[in-house]
Amino acid sequence: MDAVSLKCQKLDKIKRILISEEEIRAKTKEIGALISREYQGKPLLLVSILKGSFIFLADLCREISIPCEVGFMCAESYYNGTASSGSVNIVLDLKQDISEYNVIIVEDIVDSGRTLSEVVKMLAGRNPISLKVYTLMDKPERREVDFKPDYALFTVPDLFVVGYGLDCGEYYRNLPYVAEYDCS
Repeated sequence: MDAVSLKCQKLDKIKRILISEEEIRAKTKEIGALISREYQGKPLLLVSILKGSFIFLADLCREISIPCEVGFMCAESYYNGTASSGSVNIVLDLKQDISEYNVIIVEDIVDSGRTLSEVVKMLAGRNPISLKVYTLMDKPERREVDFKPDYALFTVPDLFVVGYGLDCGEYYRNLPYVAEYDCS
């Protein structure tokens, strides 16, 4: 096991809960109702950026009361560490033609903005009816590119966070809340 994996396994590295399970549930319900109203009668495709957003996507799509489809992409920039590598690699791409859909990219966190900026450019080039980004969390202090999500459930300070899909070396995704993680 490498040093990052060993460091990330320690439960005592969780400093504090930043966003509770109840807060996430309430905001997810609210945004699900908003999406249901806005896209009523329109073809809707929710695109999850793996791995971090899978839990948010699952909970969000259960709160959407209209028919929708789900697709998955995998874009990597962290590679098991605690800091972005600075490069974005699309590991898994959508297979379907999105030109007849209103597409909502569902993301866990917008940090540097590099990953989402690249994914948005790629998908916009495929001519969807509309394209928006809904993220669980936005961390604007860390932005390295000019990118702003269309909707963020929460804004968080420049801290390393885990839980509710976010990880450190693949650990902590299963926490039902978002917590500050001590990287030292």
